[in-house]
Amino acid sequence: MFKNLNKRSIIQSQDGGLVKDVILYVKLIWSLMTDKRINFFLKLLPIASLVYLVSPIDLLPGMVLPVIGALDDAAVIWIGTTLFMNLCPEEIVEEHRRSLLKGTSPKWQEQHEEPEIVDAEARDITGEQHK
Repeated sequence: MFKNLNKRSIIQSQDGGLVKDVILYVKLIWSLMTDKRINFFLKLLPIASLVYLVSPIDLLPGMVLPVIGALDDAAVIWIGTTLFMNLCPEEIVEEHRRSLLKGTSPKWQEQHEEPEIVDAEARDITGEQHK
């Protein structure tokens, strides 16, 4: 059901940091949500998980079970976004992931680009001046 769940790398920030990773993940989801190539019904998954987060209806109310009540909200968000990411076409996700990494991490670009090679000849300038 989940294609390449273990192989697929969603976002790997080179600078590290949980906050940066979460921000990149949210940006990736947002860019996929605005992509017209993604099916409308597929876009309902993250929207539905956000609606559940803000809705007064709760499977495990926070008043009765404070810690577990917050965890079920986090689990619904995680499941909704993970399903969305895994059901989106892999090449589109990879395209958006690459564009986000290029825009936010120039170090990542430098590591993966080919070095520039200049075709030139060497001359001894000091020797020509004395002739």
